[in-house]
Order: sequence, then structure tokens, then C-alpha cells
Amino acid sequence: MPRLHISKNMILNIKQKSRFNLQPIQQSVSVSFNYGIYFTNNLFELKNPTLAQLITSDRETKPKKVLVIIDAGLLKFQPGLLKQLVAYTKFYAEIITLPIEPIVIPGGEAAKNDRTLLEQIHQYIEAARLCRHSYLLAIGGGALLDLVGYAAATAHRGIRLIRIPTTVLAQNDSAVGVKNGINAFGKKNFLGTFAPPYAVINDSSFLTTLSDRDWRSGIAEAVKVALIKDAHFFDFIYSHTAALVRRDMEIMQQVIYRCAQLHLEHIANSGDPFEMGSSRPLDFGHWAAHKLEHLTDYSLRHGEAVAIGIALDSTYSYLLGLLCCSEWQQILNTLSALGFTLYVPELAEQSAQLKHPRCLFRGLTEFQEHLGGELTLTLLQRIGQGIEVHEVDLSLYRRAISLLQFYLAH
Repeated sequence: MPRLHISKNMILNIKQKSRFNLQPIQQSVSVSFNYGIYFTNNLFELKNPTLAQLITSDRETKPKKVLVIIDAGLLKFQPGLLKQLVAYTKFYAEIITLPIEPIVIPGGEAAKNDRTLLEQIHQYIEAARLCRHSYLLAIGGGALLDLVGYAAATAHRGIRLIRIPTTVLAQNDSAVGVKNGINAFGKKNFLGTFAPPYAVINDSSFLTTLSDRDWRSGIAEAVKVALIKDAHFFDFIYSHTAALVRRDMEIMQQVIYRCAQLHLEHIANSGDPFEMGSSRPLDFGHWAAHKLEHLTDYSLRHGEAVAIGIALDSTYSYLLGLLCCSEWQQILNTLSALGFTLYVPELAEQSAQLKHPRCLFRGLTEFQEHLGGELTLTLLQRIGQGIEVHEVDLSLYRRAISLLQFYLAH
């Protein structure tokens, strides 16, 4: 057996390397986040102390700087909001001070598609001389809240953000979570952060001026979380479909409350609040929804696209043998009764051409890339119970598109 010869140079090299190979230092850091979702009506009435009490809760005595950013679309329906807001801050001048006038910026998905708006908000923050003990007040729909939340999280590495959502979709879903972001490179939420808000205030009075389309759009997220988490909640939506269509505020408030509650329970108790893994059950139906928003140039509202994504993935679950026929039909009938259109041509436009930029199934790759790791989709075993899968049958998905179109046509 040959002998191994070790030269003096080899020994010297080993000794030199060992001087740099110290044992790694391992550390675990636990961070606790606490924030509340508050429910009120007519937030900026002078006798409503909700906002002022939130800002005084840190027990500092001097007035706090509050920079206000408002969705321009909201002012079309609430033209007196700016004056009301300024009057409120003057009434509570010992607690709140406005360093500059409220800022009005475009809302809707356009806010998330224009990266110059992010820089403008940063400039306003700097001009107002905000610090990490100041507040950024975001008033508007989910897209504006996503944008302002991203700005708040990245200025001074985090300014206190108070979200005041003004749509159903924002109040029951997007405003209550920990995600912020904007669109880039033709992809939904490509740039963003995980940063919980300081607080969320849901004011039901904002919902009274919503269009029927925006009122309905937010219900899609409630249907989604009910389907994967709570069969009783889905039954509640199903049995109160007519009331929701005729805009019964009491029923809608119950839907918003339970939907927000289920979202927060998942964020707090799933063990992966910042999505470090590959699982994203709260995005049931969203891989297709995000792609459809882009393919329709965002003419589809987010909730409208989510409803289509839910219908598609429910149909695929049925064809896969996971979901029974009666429950599949109940899901489609509920969404249709709520007023959702569940088929658009973009679903099948280039479905056979996987490399075509307008192929819906490119959304699967983008969905996987967003988290990394293996593809993980949530499908339905039954109403109220989701199941995760890691591969899909595209030919079966094409059948699901065809079956969805046929079912709705008949």
C-alpha cells in the first residue's frame, strides 16, 4: 500500500488556513410584533377619539408628527375629507401635528406600477423631517396602502404606519397583513417588504361610497379564506349572498371582521409569517389572479381576478378528484350569485404556448419564483379544507378552463 507523503509546504498551508477557520457564531433573534385592528365609524369626526388615542398610546407628551397620504380616487366621493382631517388634527393639536399638508397621490394599481411615486413619498418624509417615532397615515385602497407601507418600511428603516383602508378588499385582507410592495418587471409585488403596521383602523363609513364593483371585489378574499379555513364562514357567505348583493352593511361588517380575523390567525400561528418557506395557503387562487391582472392590463380588479382564480383552482381540484361535484358547483354558484364574472378570454388565450408571454401558465413559474423553493399550490379537498400540491397537470388545467367556460355558459 503506497505511503502518503506530506510535504512541509502542505503542513504550512494547513496551519495557515486553520487560523482563519474559527468556529461560527450562531445566534437566534426573536422579534415580537403587536398591532391591533380597530373598528369604528366616521373616524374623523371631532368626537371620535380613536386615532388620537392610538397616537398617545406611546406615552410621550409632545405632539407627534403625522404625514398623511390620501388616495386621490377617494376624494372624488369624499370631497370634504381633507378639510375634515385638518380640523381633526387642530382639535387634537396637543397630540397630532401636521408638518406639511396632506399629500394626494393616485390610487388603484397605477400607484403600484409607478416607481416614481415611491421616491416622491420618501422625499415628503425627508421634507417633513419625520423620525422613527413619527407616523405615516395612509388612507385609501389596498394598492395605495401597499405602496405607502413600502415607503414607510424603507425610510429610516421603519416609520410607524397607520393604515386606514377604505375598500372592502383592503379592510378584510390587504391592510391587516404584514406585506407591502409594488409591481416591477411586469410582475405583481416584485419589490416589497414584510413590515407590520403600527395599527389598522377600519372605518365602515368609507364603504358607503364604493361602487358596486369595488364593494363586490373585496368579498372574493372572504370566500377564499373561508374555502381553505372555515366551512361555517363559507356557509354564512352562501346564505347571505342576497344581503351582500343589496349592500347590507351589517352583514358586510361581519364578513370583514371574520375574514380579517382568519387572516391574522394564519399570520400569527402558521409558523411562517414572513413566508420564508414555499407555502402560501392564503394565496389560494392567486397564481392565476396575479397573471390575469397583468394580462388584462389591470382592467380586472384584484378581487375580480381572485374570484376567477378561485373558480379555476376549484374546478381543477374537482377534476383531480379532490373536491366533490356538489361542493364545486356550490362554489361556482356562490361566486356567480355575488355578481362575479368567472371567465375571461385571457384564461385560454395562449394556454398551449408555454413560452408565449401571454400564456396564463407562466403565472405558475412567476408564483414559484416569488417565494423560491418548490412549487406549492393550495387546492381544495372540501369546503373549509385546503391541501398543498407541488406539481400540476397542465393538460388537466386546460380541461378545467374549458369546463369552467362550458359550465358558466350553460
